[in-house]
Amino acid sequence: MHERHRYLFIRILEACNADCFMCDFALSRDTYRFSRAEFDDLLPKAVAAGVGYVRFTGGEPLMHQDVVELVSAGTAAGMRMSLITNGTLLPRMAERLAEAGLAQVIVSLDGASGASHDVYRRSPGMFDNALRGLRAIAALGVLPRVNTVVGPHNYAEMPRLQQVLTDAGVRQWELSALKLDRPVTYPVPEHVREVCDPIYDADPASLLVPMGKRFYGDTPEEREQFFALSLTPRASRPLCHVVDDVIYIDGRFGRMYACSCLPHREPEGGPGDGAPLRENGVLLLDSPVFRSHVDFFREQGPVLCGGCSTTAAGYSDDVARLGSVQPWRY
Repeated sequence: MHERHRYLFIRILEACNADCFMCDFALSRDTYRFSRAEFDDLLPKAVAAGVGYVRFTGGEPLMHQDVVELVSAGTAAGMRMSLITNGTLLPRMAERLAEAGLAQVIVSLDGASGASHDVYRRSPGMFDNALRGLRAIAALGVLPRVNTVVGPHNYAEMPRLQQVLTDAGVRQWELSALKLDRPVTYPVPEHVREVCDPIYDADPASLLVPMGKRFYGDTPEEREQFFALSLTPRASRPLCHVVDDVIYIDGRFGRMYACSCLPHREPEGGPGDGAPLRENGVLLLDSPVFRSHVDFFREQGPVLCGGCSTTAAGYSDDVARLGSVQPWRY
């Protein structure tokens, strides 16, 4: 038996109702939906593989017509259920999701008010809906978390957003660096640290402090690579431990990966291409192909990965130091 509970991520659709400038799924009207039958087939295999946490991703998961039933099915199988959302539909769905057993909700917020966030996401009213949904879901006993994509356009807003989220009762916060298909340049790196270091150094008894590594790096080497090469902080050498604890399923393309940060559209045959979810029509987790993929990135991830998230990097480093990680730290 795996010594830690694993995380199962499932991209249940690619459709989305937001128009975020940095996202490949902006305003997607893709018709694929991960089905209840597929989830029912997957659940016993996930239990056998040591999965304890399931997170639905998209696109926008709340656009899936069966998302409440999927949450309920996972809860009934003993899973702790989570989903990540832009928050637009959260206020009207909060009560049903809580009744279905949702344990955690992650809302994407990139600005400290609608005046900025709604512009970045090109979606009027999204900030207010998201904040209202966070408060509603927290009142229903669901763990509220916010993920923030931070870059040159919005890093100066982060101290104000920290106070907004603290006042709203948000319990977890991830700050992850903006990643584009071109270098991301910060004109004055010293100003980024001047603005953001106090966020991470704040007293957690009075302010919400981000999880994981600093988005610009914890060490001088990480900061040099981030500001000079746009290389986000990653798991510290020698090994990446995230890959032992994560199974990421891209339902539409029928493939699985050892981390939610790995590329999803690599040419077939490369190590970043993951493994097929089914072999000869049979759904398999921890297949030999998947284990080979895991082994490669366990050893090579700290050297090769260029798009790690702050929580993934922090999770791996916590495992290396402590041998265990608190729930929902990734």
